[in-house]
Amino acid sequence: MKKFAVLALVLLSGLVQAQSSQAKKDLVARVLTLQQSAIEQTAQALVERPALQMMQQAGLAMQSRIAPEKRDAVAKLVQDDLKKYLDEASPLVRQQAVKLAPSTIGALLEEKFTEDELKQLIAIIESPVNRKYLQMGGEFQKALGEKLVAQTQSVIEPKVKALEQAIVKHLGLPPAPMAKASEPAKKASAK
Repeated sequence: MKKFAVLALVLLSGLVQAQSSQAKKDLVARVLTLQQSAIEQTAQALVERPALQMMQQAGLAMQSRIAPEKRDAVAKLVQDDLKKYLDEASPLVRQQAVKLAPSTIGALLEEKFTEDELKQLIAIIESPVNRKYLQMGGEFQKALGEKLVAQTQSVIEPKVKALEQAIVKHLGLPPAPMAKASEPAKKASAK
């Protein structure tokens, strides 16, 4: 009889654990659904990183290797190629990120969080205050960026000019092309 009672408790414990495990899996799936846009943004950033690097390298190469009258046309071709790359690669990588999320992020959530913690996390993510805070991210960045530029421009601008001069010297280029290249950066930072 004792063996039967112990066996029943073991089986019951396993059943409760299996139910708990499924409930936890459901909570993890809910978190992943709520965080899908962040997962897709991570994928997008990974796709954009090499494009941004190539765009910068192309800009530098154009300054030294392309005649000034041809730069706009070449820049347009480069931009078209970069756009094509982004249009083709972005959906593929975003889709793969969403597909991999359960086995990566989901596995970590399931391992590191209890069911109660997952419920609390979902409540935080779904909170109207959290949503409002996240929606204000652009405003926060803009406000900080404007003040930061205003407060540091006088200190940073001479350092940028010194860096430009050092790069020009290292590359053996005449000072004029780099000085012109810094003008759009100044205008962009002023915005």
